[in-house]
Amino acid sequence: MNQKLERLWETKNKDDEWWSSFVSSPLAVLANWLVVDLKCITPNGITLLSLLVALAASILIVAGGQIKFCVAALLIIASHVLDCMDGQMAKYRGSTSRFGNYFDKVTDQIQIFFWFSAVAYAAYLQVREISVVFLAFTGVSFYSLRVYVKYVTIFIEVEHDAEYLEKSSAEAASIKKTEAIQAGLGAGWQKNVIWFLREQRKFLLFNEAVFVFMLAAALVFNLLVPMLWIFAISQVYYGTVRSWQRGRQIYLNQHEELLKPMDK
Repeated sequence: MNQKLERLWETKNKDDEWWSSFVSSPLAVLANWLVVDLKCITPNGITLLSLLVALAASILIVAGGQIKFCVAALLIIASHVLDCMDGQMAKYRGSTSRFGNYFDKVTDQIQIFFWFSAVAYAAYLQVREISVVFLAFTGVSFYSLRVYVKYVTIFIEVEHDAEYLEKSSAEAASIKKTEAIQAGLGAGWQKNVIWFLREQRKFLLFNEAVFVFMLAAALVFNLLVPMLWIFAISQVYYGTVRSWQRGRQIYLNQHEELLKPMDK
């Protein structure tokens, strides 16, 4: 039992996003411990289930009402746990695939569209101001820009250096080895506390895992409009900064900087 749990823990992304680090991924490890040996359950099936749960949450948000909001919050968290489970299961089984990776990333983007479209609608019904719809649209658009900038930069660099991906992977591995804090099962409480405190900095990156926490909290406490303001402002900031940062590095041919891991 312990060996199985340790193997599953090793499949956890060592550079997880904020909420994933200490909630979604550990819960996914525990859930996988129960089902990972059931061959009828596949990683791609879990990815699809995550998308369906996200859609169910969005429908409840549109339906409205505090009880439905709270259930939707739980479903959003469950969807994110499932989103962590699929990759862990594939790694544990040694069955990772290019399609699985593609399917996972595409459904992540679709979920964000579902959630914020539903929240924009629910917020509009509360305040009757079209500005909340604009806030959601702005946030989703600039978050998509963050993702686009990352991948278009990789595409451009590969066009000019066929070995770019290998060099970038080596650079990322070197940085992780230097900066990594050994935490988790068997690491001791002190290292785990240090890891936990350091992980809190990631909240300010306002990435997908932070959205999960923000959406769930906003639904439970019925703070949809303030959450949409935070979402929009944070994504405009990071979308603009990442675009300028990568554009400047490409313009100045700063290839060493471009080899470093790219944040969204």
